[in-house]
Amino acid sequence: MSRSGFLLGFLLGFRRSAGVVLLAAFGACGGEADIEQPTPLYGDVPIDYPLHMWDQDMEGETLLRVRVSDIGAVDSVEVIESSGHEEFDSAALAGAHDLRFTPARRDGKRIAVWAEVPVYFSKRPRPDSLGVPNPTGGG
Repeated sequence: MSRSGFLLGFLLGFRRSAGVVLLAAFGACGGEADIEQPTPLYGDVPIDYPLHMWDQDMEGETLLRVRVSDIGAVDSVEVIESSGHEEFDSAALAGAHDLRFTPARRDGKRIAVWAEVPVYFSKRPRPDSLGVPNPTGGG
């Protein structure tokens, strides 16, 4: 299995369910410079902030490794760095399967690649992120 240099971050906040900010940090490593990396399809992200963690103002980050198929679906997910909270890790794993991307390409042909996806569970926006309007709070 080859590892892609593709990195995408999700910041869950602003609302309890799928309030997300995407961090764009794409690049190829090693011999993968000729690969056109997958691109996330923007919209609601299917990762829910666990309600009791939200109510307790708990925050954390789970680093996932996802396999983006040649049709842009996520077909495998694993935690490569735990948040330290099983609830966050489980929510990130469960929701990541429903993420969608434009597929990666090599020589014009769609290919499957592995990507690292950090998922941030936080009520505070990150200054290095692109904001997604808050549909529950008029943002």
